[in-house]
Amino acid sequence: MKKIRPYVLADSNWKYLKDADFELAVLPWGATEAHNYHLPYSTDVIEGTAIAEESARIAWEKGAKVIVLPTIPFGVNTGQSDIYLDMNLNPSTQFAILKDLISVLDRQGISKFMILNSHGGNNWKSIVRELGLLFPDMFLCVGEWVKTVNRHDFFDSPGDHADEMETSLLLHLAPDLVLPKTDWGAGREKKNKIAAFREGWAWTERPWSQISEDTGVGNPKAATQEKGELFFNAICSKLGALFLEISNADPTTLYE
Repeated sequence: MKKIRPYVLADSNWKYLKDADFELAVLPWGATEAHNYHLPYSTDVIEGTAIAEESARIAWEKGAKVIVLPTIPFGVNTGQSDIYLDMNLNPSTQFAILKDLISVLDRQGISKFMILNSHGGNNWKSIVRELGLLFPDMFLCVGEWVKTVNRHDFFDSPGDHADEMETSLLLHLAPDLVLPKTDWGAGREKKNKIAAFREGWAWTERPWSQISEDTGVGNPKAATQEKGELFFNAICSKLGALFLEISNADPTTLYE
């Protein structure tokens, strides 16, 4: 029988919550989109949810007052408008959703909030800057789990999307949803002809159907469940420590 986890809102109940007191709310935010031929459309949701919940468990067991909110399953997919059933939320919609959710937390005295990002198309800085002016008593921040540890320490050739890294994670977290290796695409990315965009000091959105034949970016062939488990545990250990630190912190004395 599954045990109720008091740090996961979706598991909880009013009998417990009516007397609860949390310091930090964490909102995983993913996407619903194609991930090469072999990974599920829910890849970013599976990853973000599992990482948030395991990190919260680690922090909770060390005394953090943290609660994980249900994962948002849709992200910004404006560059994938012609990829069948890649679902898109515009940044303005994300802002509206966040404003409503943060209003609830602010009203109920939970003064620290983290977006745990699980999708590269989501870009939070300008949104969080604007929300910070609307909620001056809230401590707002963003966590990027993919940047938590050095991917090159775990993978032979980490890519960008449905690559060795994500395939390894899904082999660990949801192996039944990963197609056989014979169905894995090579994930070859076509690069922009203009050097500035290739070098990264200028930016333009990538039209996904032009840069990848299989929707993957990065070859997944070296992926294994063992790599995914090691990577997952390393991320959650570091994020768990961060959740604990934020939960215990006084936002008015963060700088010295």
